Parts: sequence; C-alpha cells; structure tokens
Amino acid sequence: MIEFIAENLAPIMFVSLIVFLMLGYPVAFSLAANGLLFFIIGVELAPLSDSINLSWPLLNALPERFWGVMSNDTLLAIPFFTFMGIVLEKSGMAEDLLDTIGQLFGPVRGGLAYAVIFVGALLAATTGVVAASVIAMGLISLPIMLRYGYDRRVASGVIAASGTLAQIIPPSLVLIVLADQLGRSVGDMYAGALVPGLVLTGLYMLYILLMSFLKRDSMPALPLEARTLGSGVTSLAIAFIVAAGIAYAAHVYLSPTQGENADILGATVGVAFIYVVALIDRALKINALSRLAQQVIIVLIPPLALIFLVLGTIFLGIATPTEGGAMGAVGALIMAAAKGRLGLDVVRGALTATTRLSAFVLFILIGARVFSLTFYGVNGHIWVEHLLTAMPGGETGFLIAVNLLVFFLAFFLDFFELAFIIVPLLAPAADKLGIDLIWFGVLLGINMQTSFMHPPFGFALFYLRSVAARVPYLDKVTGKMTQPVTTGQIYWGAVPFVGIQILMVALTIMFPQMVMHYKGSGAAVDPSTIKIEVPGFGTGGGGLTLPDNGGLGLPGGLQLPGGSPLDGGQQPAQPNNPPAQENKPATDLSAPPKFN
Repeated sequence: MIEFIAENLAPIMFVSLIVFLMLGYPVAFSLAANGLLFFIIGVELAPLSDSINLSWPLLNALPERFWGVMSNDTLLAIPFFTFMGIVLEKSGMAEDLLDTIGQLFGPVRGGLAYAVIFVGALLAATTGVVAASVIAMGLISLPIMLRYGYDRRVASGVIAASGTLAQIIPPSLVLIVLADQLGRSVGDMYAGALVPGLVLTGLYMLYILLMSFLKRDSMPALPLEARTLGSGVTSLAIAFIVAAGIAYAAHVYLSPTQGENADILGATVGVAFIYVVALIDRALKINALSRLAQQVIIVLIPPLALIFLVLGTIFLGIATPTEGGAMGAVGALIMAAAKGRLGLDVVRGALTATTRLSAFVLFILIGARVFSLTFYGVNGHIWVEHLLTAMPGGETGFLIAVNLLVFFLAFFLDFFELAFIIVPLLAPAADKLGIDLIWFGVLLGINMQTSFMHPPFGFALFYLRSVAARVPYLDKVTGKMTQPVTTGQIYWGAVPFVGIQILMVALTIMFPQMVMHYKGSGAAVDPSTIKIEVPGFGTGGGGLTLPDNGGLGLPGGLQLPGGSPLDGGQQPAQPNNPPAQENKPATDLSAPPKFN
C-alpha cells in the first residue's frame, strides 16, 4: 500500500487539493497547506520511489520563489487597472453612458438591451473589472428595463453577460494573469483577445435581435415620453461624417511625415475637433447640433480617449501594460475630477478595493508557489503532461478535454483560481503539442468567462442578486408597484449567454486566425534568394589581411587594412608576394605531368 502511494503521489496530491477546495477552505491556504503536507509525505516516501525528488534542503528555495512573485513587474498592472476601474465606477461614467446610449437606441425594440451590451463592452475596455460593470448596470439599467416591460430573465441575463465582457476584452485582469502564467507578453495577449471579445459582443447583440423578433413583447421600445433628449440621430450622423472627413484630410496631410502613425493621428484630430465643437455648441447655446448629438459626443468621447490612452499606447508599442495601467489610473482621476466627483472618499474606497484584490492575488500566487514546488518535486507536471498528450485525437482531443475540464471546474472555482492552479499544469502539454500559447490563453480566457455565469456559483449572478430588488417596490416614475426579480429568473436568464460563450469557444477553435493575427503579416521570404557573403582574406579588396609579419607583432597576426592605430594609422609594408602573371598560358592536360 505504501509503495502504491509513493508511486502515485502526484494524482493523490491533485485530488486532495480538489477535496480541500470543495470543503470551502480559502484557495490560497488550501494550496499552501496541501503543498507543505505532501512535501513532508514526499520526503518520507522518497526512498520508495524514483519519481519523488524531494528533500528537506529544497525548502530553502521557497524564499526565492516568493521574491520572484513580489518582484514581478507584469503583475503591477493588476492594481493599476483595478484602481482605474473603481475610480471610473465612482465617477458616474457608467450612469452617463447608460442613460445616453439608452436614449440613442431607445426607439428600437430591444434598444435598452443593445445599450447595456454596448456600454458593457465600453466599460470592459476602460475598467477591466467585472464586479464594477455588473453592479453599475444592475443599479442603473435594471429598474429602467423593468419599468418599461422587459422580461426579467432577458434583462438580468443581458446585464450579467455584458458585465463579464470585462473578462475577455482588454485590459482584462485575467489576461494579465494568463500571460504571466504562460510566460508570454501581455501586449500580445491583449492583441490576440481583442477580436474574439468584439465577436462575442456581436453575438450577444445578435441574440437580442433574434429575441426581439421571436418574443416581441419581451423587450419593447422605449416610449416617447421617456426619450428626454428627443430625436436627432441625423444630426449625430452628420457630425460623425464631418469628423471622418477631417480625420481623412489630417491623415493625408500627415502621411509624408508621420508614415504609419498618420491614420491614428488623423483619427485623433477628427475626434478632438468634433468634441470641441460639441462643447462650444453647448456652452454658447448655438444649437447647431441636436441635444442628443451633443450628449452622445460629450459622454462617449472621454472613455474612448481613455481606451486609446491605455490600449492604443500598448498596441503601438509606446507603453508596456504596466505603464498603460498607470496612465489609465491617472486618466480616471482626471475624468472623475472633471465631473466634480473626485473626493477623498472616492480615492479611499478605490485604494481599499485595490489593496484587497491585490492582496488576494498575491496570497494565491504565494500558495501556488508552495504547491508547485511539491507538485513538481513528485513529477506531477510529467504526470499531467503524459495524461493530456495521450488523449485520443491528438491536438483536437486535447483541446476538447481541456475545455471540458475548465468548463466544469468553473462551476466551483473563479477565474483567478483556475489561472493559478490549472493553467500552469496545462501549458507544458499544449506547448509540447505545438499549440500557440497566446491562442491557448485566449481560448482559456473565453472558457473561464463562463465561471462568472454558471448557476449557482457565478459571481456575476451574485453581484446582480445583491443589487436587484428582492421585494415589490413602488416605481418613482410611473407610480406603479413593480414586482421583484427572483433568483431563479436571474439563473435562467444567464443560461442562453453561457451557451453563447460556449459557441465562442468553438468558433475560436474553428477560426484561430481571430487570435493569431497578433503575429502580424510579415513579408514572406524565399529561402532560395538568401545570399550570405563572408569577408575574404588577403591583401586586396578590403577585409582582413593575414600578413606574414607585423600586425600586432605576432607571427601571422591579424592586420586591419589602413594600418594599426598603434603606429599612427600608417599602412605597413606589404609582404613580398610574387607579381601576378599576365596572359598566363593555359596548362596542357593532354600529357602526363613531369616531376623534376
């Protein structure tokens, strides 16, 4: 029995960790306790198995592993982006966006749902924090959607799902962790995840479009009396056409001097122009633009500018993700100050939430380092690699098995826990199968997004449950009694969006170029045209000369043409080479050679 345990210590250790987590112990302490417990067992059983490489001196490696976690510059992006998201949530940006975009889409059936998805994607690209997005939209949009007759399951599902877009759209926190665990660039991970995130947003909107035809009464258009900004879509369209024209003109003007950056700079000029025009139009009451156009431009452009400040600088190679996060945090403070909502309580609350999340991540990482020290010492990584690479179907079988594993573990673990526990075990097997790790990381990120939507443990569902009405309440606008949203309605509303996320996983596997575009399209090189020239030796034609004497004063030393700097740059005397013979007769090969 003891020999069996010694030979199978790795799987026993992994199953024990799952049991610890199922019992409800904190993840960080479960990892560390499991690692230390099995380290002791492994040291005692080491003489019985060749697969156990543990000894007491190995514990001396733990301080260095802890220091490696705390000195990781990449992980600094997590507190920066968290702070940025909390400040933006406190600044009221989400409230302004939802109100304005809701009125823009209001005349359309399902317009409020479209607005929630659009704003969810925009908040995801500025905050990167799921909790902030779900809570903000739940507090603001859910009462309005219930007020105007939206189906409770549709309303709760679209709010929870839109909030989870912060999981996959950069600057997502989980993408930072995945890049760190896979040993890849955060910038590449962001570039690879951008298109899948936008496609997923489009699939959410497509679902709402289908539902608006299949169940017309489940999502009515916003009534006319609720559209306080009035109409004015034509004015908005003309404003964006003018901005596009100015952007194109600036692009043409800047192309000779700015090259590839001219398109970005041109777009910046066009957007800045229309923003200034809208501000002047409102301040001076010229009314060249409609109220709706003014509000959309003034509310929409600042978060877009913040997105460019963060993601644009990262994609252009101007800033690292950590530097982009720092600039985003400063930009969020400026936006909150511009709205007059930057107070000491806002900063204190943002710092408190940032400290809690950063400490949570740090403790999980430290626990994971203790666990991995023991797990690698019992060759657990080799066991996992052999288990996964031996799956029938090769690479396809591996991907199916891994995605099923992550999907079911997401019922019980959140994305941080999955990233720190499961991903380091999967990455070596994926790399051995020749799978691009950026593509693999984005695929896992999309899959782990379901961890927020899984009934009954999805965190997005918990966030929405915490702000949704539990008892009937009197609506302040209509004066009617409004029924609450039940937990069952929230759970059933999430199910279709979990299905859409699974569909997105399948699409990412079927169309990997959605992610692989991050590599760019470098010019193809024909190996047959490659020519390698090696500098020749001798006295003529430059290059290196090998004089018989001289040079550095050593026999056969190397002499650079033009003389040595030690002798004032004078050309040394050339060796006595025989003069070249001109018009040398061709050798007669018809007779045998003669030897004198």
